[in-house]
Amino acid sequence: MDRCKEPLLSNGVKYYDDCPGCKVDLRKATHKGYPIKELSLVALLVLCNSLPISSLFPFLYFMVRDFHIGKTEDIGYYAGYIGSSFMFGRFLTSALWGMASDKYGRKPVMLIGVASVIIFNTLFGVSVNFWMAISTRFLLGSFNGMLGPVKAYSSEVCREEHQALGLSIVGTMWGIGLIIGPALGGFFAQPADKYPNIFSKKSLFGRFPYLLPCLCISVIAVIVFVSTFWLPETLHKHPLEGEEKGHYDPEIGSKGESHQANNKEETTKKNQVQKKSLLKSWPVMSSIIVYCVFSLHDIAYSEIFSLWAVSPKEYGGLSFTTSDVGVVLAITGVGLLIFQLFIFPPLANLVGAILVTRISALLTIPVLTIYPFLAMLSGIFLWLALNSASLIKNILGTSVVTGTFLMLNNAVSQDQRGAANGLAMTGMSLFKTLGPAGGGSLFAWAQKRQNASFLPGDHMVFFMLNFILVIVVMMTFEPFLPRSTNRPQREDQNESNPEQQEQRKEQEPQFSS
Repeated sequence: MDRCKEPLLSNGVKYYDDCPGCKVDLRKATHKGYPIKELSLVALLVLCNSLPISSLFPFLYFMVRDFHIGKTEDIGYYAGYIGSSFMFGRFLTSALWGMASDKYGRKPVMLIGVASVIIFNTLFGVSVNFWMAISTRFLLGSFNGMLGPVKAYSSEVCREEHQALGLSIVGTMWGIGLIIGPALGGFFAQPADKYPNIFSKKSLFGRFPYLLPCLCISVIAVIVFVSTFWLPETLHKHPLEGEEKGHYDPEIGSKGESHQANNKEETTKKNQVQKKSLLKSWPVMSSIIVYCVFSLHDIAYSEIFSLWAVSPKEYGGLSFTTSDVGVVLAITGVGLLIFQLFIFPPLANLVGAILVTRISALLTIPVLTIYPFLAMLSGIFLWLALNSASLIKNILGTSVVTGTFLMLNNAVSQDQRGAANGLAMTGMSLFKTLGPAGGGSLFAWAQKRQNASFLPGDHMVFFMLNFILVIVVMMTFEPFLPRSTNRPQREDQNESNPEQQEQRKEQEPQFSS
């Protein structure tokens, strides 16, 4: 016990010198400011994670066409399979990466995830056939399991009053990545056709027209990989297992070694029972279900928007080029960044995570309803309407995602946060596996029913997206979603009986950070 040291204002709490998690907790106890360095690197990690997810959507239509594996109206089917392969790989491994981060630390899982982006995203850019594209995307998803640990990490490096900002940064950069990624894909795909003065048809990027956007993302990933080594680990590693948050119990220290051994065994058993009950925790599971269902909508929209924008006018699309899509998404990304950094955190603290999620999902429905009618516009009116709709839709969508992040982290203690977020990533990946495949198939079917009497063409596509949003809104009400997900779980609440917890709910105000 001589390895512990006590801070000036410890109030009886001691921290282990050789425990990285205790060092982070000590800094939080003695410094009330924002962890700027850690949150900046977290932002880069989330950006690196989300960039390759949807960067392929603007050029996927043309990539599948270049593979010569189907007719024009069938491109949506094959595009959906390629888009789903990434999430299917992540579905199979996300829970394992979450458990690994709880056992070995957040940082190793982050490094492996970034390395997978460098390797497999580059290989996807040089795909020469349909099966190579699917395989590289599947491997990228399988080894990229860092989002769950990153969400846990963003809560662990922040004081309680700053957790809304920490998770808002995760949600913001996730949304920004899902916008900047397609923007990069739109601007840099087929460079020999768009920029013949810079790239010749016989150059590397002429022979592999979709390598440049992938390579840009891989270069960013290299920078993030090196930067990650400067992140402090937050996982607690103590001589005695079961001591939460690095706290030293004076009662244990004042008694003999036999008492320590008995306490170690008891606390280990307690933790094992507690961890086994994660699937039985309804606040955790309900938060994950809301997150998963909205993720199905989110990834389907991301794919459908790009496919719809580049599809011909006669099929209800906008006849945009990939560069046009990139411009729209770049403008959306700037507006989203401003909103999430300066408006969302105080808004979440004011109204709570549940209400933010509910209102954002509800307001998205009328926005999506106007999308099919945008094809009737042209010129400057089309650009103004499309950019406004895209900005509002992505702001609301990212607010829903961030709200679900808050609810999940509110519902679980730190020692299970990695596993809980890994479980959420598993469920989300399954739904996002279905999203591109279902969205691509729905889009291809809608292309063939332009003259239908009920919801013709793309009207059916956006109607189905709204139908999923209605389900999300309904699930944010009690009894499906408990009120306890609206505020962070506290240590005394873990040890209290249900009656005491209910009394606290009535006596204490609800908050989200």
